[in-house]
Amino acid sequence: MAAVSMAAVKELRDRLGAGMLDSKNALIEAEGDIEKAIEILRLKGLKGVAKRGDREASEGLVAVKETEGAATMIELVCETDFVAKNEKFIALADRVVDAIAAAGAADVEAALAAPLEGKTVEAVITDESAIIGERIVLRKVSRIEAPATSVYLHRTSKDLPPQIGVVVGYEGDDAEAALSIARHISFADPLYVNRDEVPEADVEKERDIVTEISKNEGKPEAALPKIVEGRLNAFFKQVVLTEQVHALDDEKRDVKKVADAAGITVTGFARSKVGA
Repeated sequence: MAAVSMAAVKELRDRLGAGMLDSKNALIEAEGDIEKAIEILRLKGLKGVAKRGDREASEGLVAVKETEGAATMIELVCETDFVAKNEKFIALADRVVDAIAAAGAADVEAALAAPLEGKTVEAVITDESAIIGERIVLRKVSRIEAPATSVYLHRTSKDLPPQIGVVVGYEGDDAEAALSIARHISFADPLYVNRDEVPEADVEKERDIVTEISKNEGKPEAALPKIVEGRLNAFFKQVVLTEQVHALDDEKRDVKKVADAAGITVTGFARSKVGA
């Protein structure tokens, strides 16, 4: 059995992001040859990919690539925070988001089929999963096309990469105001830009619910329409970006007023949160 130095184990771990024991065993099997050890880890890892398919992947990161007239955001997840903060995993996310942005993919299916390093994104992720030894999944892909984009990435822990990401598409020139709106979205988690984007079926469902609640509370029949509309407005303020009170505005204006004052118009947004 060939002796394996800790320096060689460390080099292999640094190159692949694999575990210490796996790296040591591969080097022993490869008689100290790092390149051969890499192949051993890949082959062993690929055999285990199917077994990892049902394991939960709830850690990871959000990454964004801005290109002319668009921004692409991905959520790449893994099993442990140890891997999430590993340089190899972070580098994989950068390679993946670059490839997806270059392909103009706007959903997971198209993103997995995007070309990357002579393979597909899906194949590269599978290879890296085999080497690292954890399930790695491209969980979400968003693409916002607009004259201008603003990106906000938030770290929920200083030791981890960003786990909340927001992209705002807008028209106008005030990048600082657009960034403040992106930061607001990271906290407030709206679902739509404007009220007219809310599906009518959702509005009617909410109307039925608040009507029933109001009746059960014994509200006067004559006052019901006004009460219901008031409660519907409260619902819109929960889900519609432009009607939410801007979380960072000292004057407590809604987002539309903040945007109007800055001369910008939000045309779209996307938000991702790892594990949500």
